[in-house]
Amino acid sequence: MLVELQVENFAVAEKLRLRFHAGLNLLTGETGSGKSILVDALGLLLGGRAATEMVRAGADRARISGLFDVPRHPRLLALLEDAGIEWENEDLPIEREIGVNGKSRAFVASRPATVTLLREIAPFLGDIHGQNDQQQLFDADAQLSLLDDYAGHPELLSETQSAWVRLLELRRQLDELDRNEREKLRLADLWRMQSREIEAVKPLPGEDEELERESRRLKNVTKLAELSNDAYTQLYDSQEAAYALAQHALRRLEDLARIDSSLQAAVETLRPALIAIEEVSYTLRDYIGDLEANPSRLDEVESRLVAMEKLKRKYGATIEEILGFLEATQQKLHALENAAEHRTQLQNEINTAETEYREAAEQLTQSRRFAAARMAKEVESQLADLAMSRAVFEAELLPAPDGVRGQDAMRFLVSANLGEEPKPLDKIASGGEVSRIALALKTCLSSLTEERTLGKDAAGAPRTLVFDEVDAGIGGRAAESVGRKLKQLARSSQVLCVTHLPQIASFADHHYSVEKVETGGRTVSRIQQLDAAARAAEVGRMLSGEHLTTEALRNAEQLIRINSGS
Repeated sequence: MLVELQVENFAVAEKLRLRFHAGLNLLTGETGSGKSILVDALGLLLGGRAATEMVRAGADRARISGLFDVPRHPRLLALLEDAGIEWENEDLPIEREIGVNGKSRAFVASRPATVTLLREIAPFLGDIHGQNDQQQLFDADAQLSLLDDYAGHPELLSETQSAWVRLLELRRQLDELDRNEREKLRLADLWRMQSREIEAVKPLPGEDEELERESRRLKNVTKLAELSNDAYTQLYDSQEAAYALAQHALRRLEDLARIDSSLQAAVETLRPALIAIEEVSYTLRDYIGDLEANPSRLDEVESRLVAMEKLKRKYGATIEEILGFLEATQQKLHALENAAEHRTQLQNEINTAETEYREAAEQLTQSRRFAAARMAKEVESQLADLAMSRAVFEAELLPAPDGVRGQDAMRFLVSANLGEEPKPLDKIASGGEVSRIALALKTCLSSLTEERTLGKDAAGAPRTLVFDEVDAGIGGRAAESVGRKLKQLARSSQVLCVTHLPQIASFADHHYSVEKVETGGRTVSRIQQLDAAARAAEVGRMLSGEHLTTEALRNAEQLIRINSGS
């Protein structure tokens, strides 16, 4: 349960620090005094969405911190451990900061945490029923969600959702295949022509470079012969050739080395040079022997280079790119030829996915149908305790088009008076009746949520249940019955309730008054826990209005005396 709540620079709350207790904690005050601020602040600690508008004007951040007395449940401990958070103290502190720059930070047990973690541990701490929840009762999707929460079948929901997502994906693939096939059929003739054009040339990797070299040689055969003959003569084939002169020099060096061994190194250096000159000369001789003018070969080489250049202009700057284009084109043609087989395979997968979806959706429907009957009876039982003993409540499950949530739609039907046909909730229910139906549903769901979260053995450990103006549109005997129901809930859970009605306020175990005051030219909210006298005065004010009369005070004291022990 919530032990302490601190609020700083949040909306019109400058600095508040409140201690809460087990039982029924009621907050009262004039309309607009800031009662719902505490509900919104607590919602942030349970993972609610943060907004910069929540930061008090002139402040750079808002800060909310709460101290929760919560059992050390194994699932809760596992969530904290997975997040790297050690919880050593008896109470669990949770903090939330919202900056004017839009950044939000969260802390659990003084360690940084994510908002996702706050949402995951929220069921162990409490539950908030706000004014928006009552409006959602008119929405068919919200009604279906309430039924699913009551039924407690997340595995069936997940299975149905996964089956639907897979079915949609397979259908998308089939549609894309059909669209692509129509487009590819129009391109198939072009692809075949391109493939034939490349295959007719049959280019080989690196072939163009080799042909370029051969073309240059064939075009310059006369000049090559002249240059190579001259080089051969200068190196080897004359009395003045480099080889002859070097050979003569080598013999002189050898004679010198025989007399002076210090020149032997020079001999050894010159010998390889002589061998190199000889090898180059032989290479030139063979090259000259191979040189031959061949006009027909030159024409053949030029023609092939022209064919390759044509391919390069169309399909790639290099032979490798051209061959890559050919491979890609052939793959497209192959895929087109196998499209029928692929379509058959996809259709078979779709048929299987449809069967799996319908089976999962049917199981979900059966679970919902069983839960709807149970929930209707339990809600009627709760409504009997809320001065609606003649009310009939039905949770009608209707067929709906296939979708991610199955094949069902939900409609809450209610008859508030004996003999009336149950009709949709939004057609006949008054504001007060909607408030009581919402409280009945919340009461039913609260015990189930507690049991599923903590387990049957740990169920009954006090959690914090928050009701923000659950008394909208009611009064008199109905208000008293709502107060009695809240008191009943407070026996097993801590209840925090914002109310405008003195009948409900009189049931409080702990009463807090909220008011707006001006200080330093600014409006701020103040909250204080009331003692017995102040509590009677507050309930009296709620009975009489702005001016507290002696008669209203006596009525308040009597009302508190009657209902405090309920």
